[in-house]
Amino acid sequence: MSNFGFQHLRVVNPYDVAFEGARSAVGAAAVLARAEKYETVAEAVADCSLVVGTTAIGHRDLQHSLQRLEVGAPIIRAHLATAPCALLFGSEKFGLSNKDMSHCHWLMHIPTREEHTSMNLGQAVAVCLYELIRDPGALAEAEKGSPASAAEVERITETLFTALRASGYPKLNSSDSFEGAVRRLVRRLHLQTGDAEFFLGMLRQMVWKMKTGKSEEAKG
Repeated sequence: MSNFGFQHLRVVNPYDVAFEGARSAVGAAAVLARAEKYETVAEAVADCSLVVGTTAIGHRDLQHSLQRLEVGAPIIRAHLATAPCALLFGSEKFGLSNKDMSHCHWLMHIPTREEHTSMNLGQAVAVCLYELIRDPGALAEAEKGSPASAAEVERITETLFTALRASGYPKLNSSDSFEGAVRRLVRRLHLQTGDAEFFLGMLRQMVWKMKTGKSEEAKG
């Protein structure tokens, strides 16, 4: 990260012994010394309006749109010109879980030969970050407006879940993958900040009305 000018490292549930030891080591890179620790992916990406997950693909049945690195990098560069973006890497052994991916807008992979798709985590990070700075003049046209942050999108998602529970929506309790599907759906809307606030207000009114109606029915 320091090589390529990226300063903001965030880690989720790191192995504390190794993490704290590395941060306090003599001569530790400034990036690592300033790294922030979070308990969940949702907290780590809360202020980001674009979250891109990385994957080696393998035999996984992906539910997100997938871009090659050389295609995804210009999109990320354009977004960074106006708003924060998170590039999410999983553990070297297991990669990102399905729950981790549910917080992503889309996924990106480094093209490798089919016989060996897995890469060392540090090398994968270096390749991705190099591609992001390789051609700074090749920015795609930035979107107008300010994209909603991950925290705003998560509030909408949780309120939507509340509305679905209040309505008795059957699939909410019948499918383990339903929560991830809803998260992907909300992120595909690419809401702007103003639209996100408007949408959240509508959902909250719906939840209030449904709960009020049930209370009146119980009294009757």
